[in-house]
Amino acid sequence: MSLPHARNLIDGRWSDGHATGTAHAPATGQAIGTFADAGAVSARKAIAAARRAFRDTPWAHDRQLRARALSELADRMSARRDELVDLLSRENGKRRGDAAMEVDAAIPKLRYNAALALTDTGRAAETSPHSYSMTLHQPVGVAAVIVPWNSPVILAVRSFAPALAAGCTVAMKMPAQTALTNGLLYEIIAETTALPAGVVNAFTESGNDGAPLLVADPGTDVVSYTGSTAVGRVIMAEAARHLKGCSLELGGKSPMVVFDDADLDAVVPMLTAAITTFSGQFCMAGSRVLAQRSVAGELRARLTAALEAVPVGPDAAPEMAMGPVVDRAQALRIDSLVAGSSAYGRVLVRGGLLTPDGDDAYLRPSLVEVDDLAAPLIQSEVFGPVATFEVFDDEADAVHRANATEYGLAASVWTRDVDRPLRVARQIDAGTVWINGWGVIHDQFEEGGFKQSGVGRLNGPRALAEFQEIKHLVHTPRSG
Repeated sequence: MSLPHARNLIDGRWSDGHATGTAHAPATGQAIGTFADAGAVSARKAIAAARRAFRDTPWAHDRQLRARALSELADRMSARRDELVDLLSRENGKRRGDAAMEVDAAIPKLRYNAALALTDTGRAAETSPHSYSMTLHQPVGVAAVIVPWNSPVILAVRSFAPALAAGCTVAMKMPAQTALTNGLLYEIIAETTALPAGVVNAFTESGNDGAPLLVADPGTDVVSYTGSTAVGRVIMAEAARHLKGCSLELGGKSPMVVFDDADLDAVVPMLTAAITTFSGQFCMAGSRVLAQRSVAGELRARLTAALEAVPVGPDAAPEMAMGPVVDRAQALRIDSLVAGSSAYGRVLVRGGLLTPDGDDAYLRPSLVEVDDLAAPLIQSEVFGPVATFEVFDDEADAVHRANATEYGLAASVWTRDVDRPLRVARQIDAGTVWINGWGVIHDQFEEGGFKQSGVGRLNGPRALAEFQEIKHLVHTPRSG
């Protein structure tokens, strides 16, 4: 039986790229399909098609068309929702429930941006008698979108939906680790009849030829990237050569600050989920547990027991089970980092590989107690089911520790006090701070990072501004 094959979508037509790659299931390491592996040639074609569509179709000027197309795209994705969930789970390694969470969050994001396309407005004023000014929000042009492998469906939508709502056209690179899922998303886009050909162009790439071209080519006007801080810096430097705008959501080391009056019955399950959801491959994963000294002993014991009890294995395992990381190479890298942490920390939970001699990518969660803020496991993003356990004395110490890394994407504060959570949250340098919760994201509120966790914002009305220029029109009456 032949394996399924995923193709690229450029200028409304299917493209096979310059090579063929093989997709593997992280649960087994076995081949599950093939894909058209693109490169620089496909990237150039995608940019040219997006440029033509921006110039020659009504897309940039017709907000009714944009709203209709985004709504139809949501309908098409909803109709193929189960296919998308099953394929994402199989190829990315997410448990089916986590894959469903991702797809089910992407669909309303499309509908929200369809509404933004209709409600986005400028300003107008009579600046002096009979003299008027107004502002128009105009699309920048071609948006280059670069998508990571950890949550490819929702992170693709989070970037291209506001770009489309703003009136931009799109050239998008998606990752080879989820090539079959990408291909299904491309099919859904191709089925959306309201989208003119060339408005969305998408290709999958295992190498690194096409993605840099999306950033460097003068045919793109703005870059939206989700991924590591190191790559984000390279992108921003290259984009500066043409003064392109950048929307970058980058790495994170989210501190979860637990005060001594917190409800540990509620805290422990949520912290466990924050460490293990998506196998820790989430930019907002709870990767640092900060415990107030008077409650640290109890929290340490309870969280250790909870993480040791997390079943790791196939999707048929119990509810709290964790699936594999994306591939064997990632599992080996993460396991090596935990092994090395014994040189500067106390390993409370030594996860490790589920099958040390196998081909799968299953990895048990780990917890390492660390005091030194300069320690690698505190300062570097692991991107796996690994968390540090740190002890603090008072609010000032908690804020100091929470802000001790270059990252500032997300954090959480746990306390029963009425005033403390808002007071502490205001002092933590992070784009999102949850109070007695974790992982809640709303389409209508902005999301992004402080410090080295990125620039710009996605979600919310501000997302459109990442893909727009503001034009000021001035009307001065004729004399006489």
